[in-house]
Amino acid sequence: MTTLDAAAEVAGSILEALDAGRRRAAVPDPAAPGGWRADPEVKAAILDRFRDRRTTTWDLGGALRFRDRVGLPPKALVDGSEADAALAGGRPWRVVPGGTSVRAGVYLGAGVVIMPPSFVNVGAWIGEDAMVDSHVLVGSCAQVGARVHLAAGVTIGGVLEPPGARPVIVEDDAFVGAGSLLLDGVLIGAGAVIGAGVVLTGTSRLYDLVRGRVLSGTPDAPLAVPPGAVVVPGSRAAGGPFATEHGLSVSVALLVKDRDAGTAARVALEDALR
Repeated sequence: MTTLDAAAEVAGSILEALDAGRRRAAVPDPAAPGGWRADPEVKAAILDRFRDRRTTTWDLGGALRFRDRVGLPPKALVDGSEADAALAGGRPWRVVPGGTSVRAGVYLGAGVVIMPPSFVNVGAWIGEDAMVDSHVLVGSCAQVGARVHLAAGVTIGGVLEPPGARPVIVEDDAFVGAGSLLLDGVLIGAGAVIGAGVVLTGTSRLYDLVRGRVLSGTPDAPLAVPPGAVVVPGSRAAGGPFATEHGLSVSVALLVKDRDAGTAARVALEDALR
């Protein structure tokens, strides 16, 4: 076996482990910044699959045909059979018809629902009972927790390089409002509520109106939104005489309150929809 073949075999094994949920691109680690540690070997394996530039076509029936790199096939989705139900803990996930694509190397927990059209990229993890609404992008290696709701039009950025960089992480029970963008390794704490249209990157500033502080991140330690925070779009006056003359402002994210019973009720998803 050549060195190239051996590397491809290792990468394929890691991809299978990601697909089955035995391995993750990032794992909880109390000693790491924000409590999460990236797994560089996983990202290296995914990049190795991209290096094989051969392409092939997958015919999934009807009009569903895909052409892509041979090492990045579509995920083998469950179909509701008894075997599939056992695989998904008795609650198979649902990928609703209408143009969604999920790559191999994506883990879908029991009870996950993906509405069309959406795209989930290689290495992503979506926890049990999560709802991925229409026009959602879940980028490579993004980690989405259990019972998370990604509303329509949400973009979760992906990251493959550098291998040690933390991916975007949305922890359990969080709600991400329609049209929001989460990029560059930002971490959304458990139970947090991100209002519609909020843009957060790993180096964004988050203005905490409850505690009178400014939270920010760096490329090495991206922004972490506190658990239970309620974040909405806001603005602040731009500096300088030109900005003052023209009444200009810049968009910011505001932490306006901590999640309470009223907030939880407004973002609750009916069990019937799951």
